Amino acid sequence: MPPRINLPPLTRGLFLVLLCLSALNVSLRSRKWAASTTRKEALTPKNYIYAPELAIPYLVIVPITSIKFPWTALTAALVENNAVSLAISGLVIWFGGRYLERAWGSKEFAKFLLYTTMIPNIFAFFIYALWHSITSTPAYPTPIQGLLAVEAGFLVALKQLVPEHTVSLFKGALRVRIKHFPAIFVLANMLSGPLLGTDTAFWLSLIGFLVSWIYLRFFRISEISASSSATGGEGVRMKGDASDTFAFVAFFPDAIHPVLAPVCDGVYSTLVQLKLCAPFSDDAIEAGNENAASRSEGLPSIMNGGGRSDEGGGGRRAEAERRRALALKALDQRLNAAAANRATSAPATATTNADPGISGVTPEAAAGASESAMPVKEAQA
Repeated sequence: MPPRINLPPLTRGLFLVLLCLSALNVSLRSRKWAASTTRKEALTPKNYIYAPELAIPYLVIVPITSIKFPWTALTAALVENNAVSLAISGLVIWFGGRYLERAWGSKEFAKFLLYTTMIPNIFAFFIYALWHSITSTPAYPTPIQGLLAVEAGFLVALKQLVPEHTVSLFKGALRVRIKHFPAIFVLANMLSGPLLGTDTAFWLSLIGFLVSWIYLRFFRISEISASSSATGGEGVRMKGDASDTFAFVAFFPDAIHPVLAPVCDGVYSTLVQLKLCAPFSDDAIEAGNENAASRSEGLPSIMNGGGRSDEGGGGRRAEAERRRALALKALDQRLNAAAANRATSAPATATTNADPGISGVTPEAAAGASESAMPVKEAQA
């Protein structure tokens, strides 16, 4: 019996769509390649992979022409031209999608995918359409495709959830924390433009990084743990992530924080004054910091099936948090009730009726104390 593929439903569907659309793209490109009048030039592998004239305008985004095919804002992200990029995208969906869908639930994961897929593609479309219109539109405009924007978004989400998790590369020779991955990824794609001619990779990764951070920082609705003191001991739903560890400056090395922090604060203040984003309250920042500090569960446990893939998300850790919060709440109510009884009752009665588990006084000791107090009262009378 073949082993069961342990993937949440949306991640599984996304993985299959990536394979199907990429296979369809290869088939259609091969037909155009075979029918090309410049076959001798098209025979080289480089021309087959990167030639813009072989792009399929109803699968990928082709500036100017793909405006007739609006669905390409979604499908273009799930189309890869070669085996290397397809393998990388497949691994990203398999591992990153599996983790995020279990951590957030299918509904929240679907919303995140739509934002990090369509918005970067639409922005890139207008950037290249404007560029081609200024520099005279070529016969075959630059096609835009690939999962780079989603990959950048996944790294930003992992930086929020498990920033201190360390990834070992080359048998432990290189160890990198996940919180450094988004900046490294964008920088690598920035350098690949002039070196490899993949300038679309830079724009997709940069816009995907910004869109995912803005959504998670200011707009995503999340649940703050009921054990957080900033929420009064009750679970609440909060908009965005106000924690200091998820600020924009936290994506960069600590050495340049003194230079970047005033700039980031100035931009944030300007956006607040323009009412483009709402300011975070002190309680929201405190709750965000406590929630970030409580994320002690690392990457492997939930990747191995420790979490849930349903709409509620949260997994075993969320259930444990809820049970601990209920236990703490019950204990707090018991202590408050005992304190109220001691305050309203007579000293002797309160001592006699005290809960030995709370006051530390046994019933026998309390009875002895009451008997020893009787002669004193009679003498006073």
